[in-house]
Formats: sequence, C-alpha cells, structure tokens
Amino acid sequence: MKLLEQRIREDGQVLPGDVLKVDSFLNHQVDPELMAEVGKEFQRHFADQPVTKILTVESSGIAPAVFTGYAFKVLVVFARKHKSVTLKEDMFTSVVYSYTKKVSNHIAIARKFLSADDKVLIIDDFLANGQAVEGLIDIINQAGAQLLGVGIVIEKTFQKGRQLLDKRDIPVYSLARIKEFKDGQVVFTEEQENPDGAEA
Repeated sequence: MKLLEQRIREDGQVLPGDVLKVDSFLNHQVDPELMAEVGKEFQRHFADQPVTKILTVESSGIAPAVFTGYAFKVLVVFARKHKSVTLKEDMFTSVVYSYTKKVSNHIAIARKFLSADDKVLIIDDFLANGQAVEGLIDIINQAGAQLLGVGIVIEKTFQKGRQLLDKRDIPVYSLARIKEFKDGQVVFTEEQENPDGAEA
C-alpha cells in the first residue's frame, strides 16, 4: 500500500532496538483518512471471506480494526489488557508478552461478544514477534470461533511473527512490509515478495 509506505517514510521514526515510532498517524494521534483507506484495503483483500467479526487488542489496533469493521459492516471487538471493575468472570483470557514494553499482559474478551458462530478476521497495527496475534488466536480457539485471516498494518519481516503464523497456515495480509532498518531509514520489501501476491 504505497500511501502507507509514503507516510511511514515521511513521519515514522526509527528508534534503537528496531522500534518504529508511528505515533503521529497510527497509534497515538490517528489519521482517520489514512485509516479509512487501510480499512478499505483489508476489506478488498478479504472480500471473499464471510467475516462476521473483527478482533484486535487495545489500544493501537483499535483504529485500523474499527475502519475495517466499517468497511465490512460488521462489529469490532477489542481485547482489553487490564481487567476493569466491570469485567467479571465470564471472559475468555490469554497472556501476551510485549517485547517493546518488556511486560506480560492478560488480555480478555467477554464471552457474550464472541461465539462459535463467529468467523473472525484479526486486525492489528504491527506484526513483529506475533505475541498479540497468538493471544487473540488462543481466545478465538477458546470460543470455538473460526479464524479466517490476519490483517496487519505494518509487518517487520525480519522478526519471527510471520513465520509462526505461516507454520499454522493462517492467511496473513500486511499493508507495509519492512525488510530492515538501515542507517535510521525504513527499507521495505519488494512488492513481489508479498506472500499473498496482491499488490499492497
């Protein structure tokens, strides 16, 4: 997705530890027009799938997930990272380790919002080590729901997340695929390297 790649080049910041900061348009301040295009692109790619629900993890995945849900005209559910006082025992839960923040979070989705009848598309902002997606897959399995695919806004191809999902034959579609960070700049993979074939 050239629009997204251009925005990453213009506004993204490469920080030590292979961290890409995109808080000016994705995960702190949100550009609704860009997210609308992101949602449309995910809907275009997964249009032949009978999606009934979009899942993500708070908070950075919410913006792209909501716009994808709008494009599909389906409900969006985000896993909460901390149990609030309104969350009781009737929850699906999993544990997700954040390599960026070096902490483990319990994520939870209310059982009433996810059932065995649901056909789920996971949407998230980043795919690096794959822990957030693995946690959501665990919850989907607990619910007996069907996972149709995973949509990622920005993928770091040099980390292990994609390999973990490929081993499980889970369809993954990433809009911007980063090959490496070189001299403080983002280097994207070539379009023909996108495993799903379609130009992003």
